Amino acid sequence: MAETGGGVRLDEWRQADRAKAAAQLMLGWVALLWLIELADLATGHALDAYGITARTADGLTGIPLAPFLHFGFDHVASNSVPLLVLGFVAALSGIRRFLALCAVVVLVDGLGVWLVSPSGTVTAGASGLVFGLFGYLLARGFVERRPLGVLVGLAIAAYWGTVIVTGILPTDSAVSWQAHLFGLLAGTAAAFRFRRPAPRG
Repeated sequence: MAETGGGVRLDEWRQADRAKAAAQLMLGWVALLWLIELADLATGHALDAYGITARTADGLTGIPLAPFLHFGFDHVASNSVPLLVLGFVAALSGIRRFLALCAVVVLVDGLGVWLVSPSGTVTAGASGLVFGLFGYLLARGFVERRPLGVLVGLAIAAYWGTVIVTGILPTDSAVSWQAHLFGLLAGTAAAFRFRRPAPRG
């Protein structure tokens, strides 16, 4: 492998650089969610209305906005850690790829929520994206036939699997299982769309 002037391997430098960029992106992303919720509180929760309202024309504008809006600080807190961790792991493959992945998950998940959620309901929160990242990371290693990716996916499944399975079941009317289900499906499908060539040998 090529080396830099200080004797550090170039591939190691790039990995460290990617990790730093991924960490900065996700820390900034999560911080933004908390700042938006502070603004929502200051406006008397006026921002909540900008989520996805099922099957209304205005509700379509909520698709790109909903992942950044939450119904209270407990809601933000429940999404912050998994978004930070799963987003960081997914972003290690490249920031552009990660942002494209997020865009696909948000769009597909949002359309699913808009179509299937009960009439008159407003859906918001980053959990659909979280479920999408989970599905992507779980499927990616198998799709790309990369042992490390498979191990990462299995580790994530072992830690969050029960929460994910529970989250896609319609057991709590206050929780959008639709957002969770469509996010999971979108992320899994995105693993095929954004797959890298399998390693040779």
